[in-house]
Amino acid sequence: MVTTPHRPLWRRARGFLEGQGSSRTSYFLILGCAAALTVIGLVMVLSSSSVENIGESSGSYDLFIRQAMFAVVGFAVLFVLSRLGTNRLRSLAWPAILLAIFLLALVLTPLGHEVNGNQNWLKIGSFTAQPSEAAKLALALWAAVVLERKAKLIGQLKHSIVPVIFPVGAILLGLIMVGRDLGTAMVIMMILAAVLFLAGARLRYFLIAGGIGALGAGIMALTSANRAVRIQAWMGNCEFPTEPCYQPDHGMYALASGGWWGVGLGQSRQKWSYIPEAENDFIFTILGEELGLAGTLLVIGLFAGLAIGLFRVARRSDSLFVKICTGGILIWIIGQAFINIAMVTGLLPVIGVPLPFISYGGSALTFVLAGIGVVLAFAREQRQEEEAAVGRAANTATTAASGTSGPPIHPAGAARAWKKARS
Repeated sequence: MVTTPHRPLWRRARGFLEGQGSSRTSYFLILGCAAALTVIGLVMVLSSSSVENIGESSGSYDLFIRQAMFAVVGFAVLFVLSRLGTNRLRSLAWPAILLAIFLLALVLTPLGHEVNGNQNWLKIGSFTAQPSEAAKLALALWAAVVLERKAKLIGQLKHSIVPVIFPVGAILLGLIMVGRDLGTAMVIMMILAAVLFLAGARLRYFLIAGGIGALGAGIMALTSANRAVRIQAWMGNCEFPTEPCYQPDHGMYALASGGWWGVGLGQSRQKWSYIPEAENDFIFTILGEELGLAGTLLVIGLFAGLAIGLFRVARRSDSLFVKICTGGILIWIIGQAFINIAMVTGLLPVIGVPLPFISYGGSALTFVLAGIGVVLAFAREQRQEEEAAVGRAANTATTAASGTSGPPIHPAGAARAWKKARS
């Protein structure tokens, strides 16, 4: 009896990462990680915001209820987008980017609302929204459509720049920077770099753009007193524990006091007004204090699982549009998570970037879930193509078997043979 040797574990892991196996795995890995992160975020928003809101007329559960409502809306949008085909998503690209530019322009009108020095919100009555979150998804979708059409010309500098960098990318960055939101501008630049890289732009263009971007970031840091002080605080130039050292210092106290297993859910001490607005950018420190290193590693592991699922979808696809759009969404979500975690752990200066799924913010949660819905649409289409291929293989095998004297081949056997060949 001849046996087939098992593949080494590292080869199986590499095959899984590269998308081998069923696309159903990618679909449920992405959906499961996104749902788990959303639930953890709701729990942490409730824990971190309830204390400071005790004396408010809206009650201790106000922010949690709002976030839960946006989670419901986000999952509804996710479901709708996940049922759309690739061609339908392509048709939404131009309306989405034009609407995003229009909403960002409205921020500069009297409808704009300033929060913590950044004018990046729209406020109509009691309703507030952050248009820059919509711009991230719109940019990934629109750039994928444009760069797919320019695939054969992307090696030329002018086709790499026009229209993704100029005028559309420049307009988005300009409108965001007028509102003084450097953190969101960095995320937009990351998405632009990702989509151009996946489209096949030359490496030397990235080196030039990286140098220009670093110079621009340095100029913006030096010309803004607020940013300069934050950089000095990050470098440890604080003679007394006041702003801007106050928040990052107490964030480190929270992480340090959490230990291995945390002080217990809801038992954080730093959320008692030591960390201002603990439910926002610094919510990861409250999570670390209450759930310990184990809780932070769980969240990081879920982001890693989400990244693997997104990568598998892009890797399995033969469509350049799917690869670019999925890659842009991956860099947006995972890159923003990296910046936030690096910021609150002292690896980067305080920039003001929320943690996807976890930090409080209805606009951010809704559009992150919408982005996940777009990728799930790609994964669902891949699964349908697989099932159609299995059906064709089964029909071919049955037809071939009917002309021989041997027993007919069962469709399940054809499906297993097709999956083995795919892997």
